[in-house]
Amino acid sequence: MMRRFPQRLAGFALAVALASQAACKTAPAPAPNPSTVTIETGAWKVPVAVELAVTPAEHERGLMYRERMDSDAGMLFISDSPRHQVFWMKNTLIPLDMIFIGADWRITGIVENAEPRTLSSREVPGDSQYVLEINGGLSARYGLHAGQAVHLDAAAGRK
Repeated sequence: MMRRFPQRLAGFALAVALASQAACKTAPAPAPNPSTVTIETGAWKVPVAVELAVTPAEHERGLMYRERMDSDAGMLFISDSPRHQVFWMKNTLIPLDMIFIGADWRITGIVENAEPRTLSSREVPGDSQYVLEINGGLSARYGLHAGQAVHLDAAAGRK
């Protein structure tokens, strides 16, 4: 004999499941086909597999709620045109380096090891059209600095 789950308990179980799901923030799934950004340091080329943040919603979400990121991974924020970019680390759980890139695909400045979980402004002087976020400390490790060239593979332009 099969017993039915009482209606009141079924509703309660559903409410608990939904509340648990809402309380447990999960990281967005990585882009199915990440693109590659390559930074030329002069001594070598540094490839970074990037997820693209193009829409306002993608810009706002960024890398929030991620507990870790592969050392060769990052996120590239793409704006329609150059402008003064300001970022914060609300709900971002890992320290990041923010590499600001001009319309000419050259690094305009870097914010290193941005402290996670803060609303403090992160910016560099001048305008940039792109911002690449990578794990904190990698810019120093690879010797990244303003003026270096950055390249984006052709697949990214199709998004």
